[in-house]
Amino acid sequence: MGRDLADVGEQFRQFWRERHLSTLTTVRPDGTPHVVPVGVTLDVETATARVISSATSHKVRQIRAAGPGGAQVAVCQVDGRRWSTLQGVAVVRDEPEVVADAERRYEQRYKKPRENPARVVIEISVTKVLGNA
Repeated sequence: MGRDLADVGEQFRQFWRERHLSTLTTVRPDGTPHVVPVGVTLDVETATARVISSATSHKVRQIRAAGPGGAQVAVCQVDGRRWSTLQGVAVVRDEPEVVADAERRYEQRYKKPRENPARVVIEISVTKVLGNA
């Protein structure tokens, strides 16, 4: 059942604070899905999910190719019977302060990310939430 982030409860928030790997799905030009494992952080208050990545990755190139309006994407995490998918519009951000903020958020949820001078942030404006978490 779809809902927006204004309707989520504490169990949902906790699920997205726990350490879980996720998948990010983008769509290739031929319409097929490109699904990769990622670490993702979620700011419920601003309805923003963030994925740190290298600027040369396929997922980043696909999102950039969609143009300034961004690309439709989904991130999903699963833990047994609990699962949650966030759908939204992704853009790539490379401003140093935005990257540093995303790295801090990533470190809080996962661990300190390795050094990567080509790091960018996939910033997702969440428009819909699916799942049972």
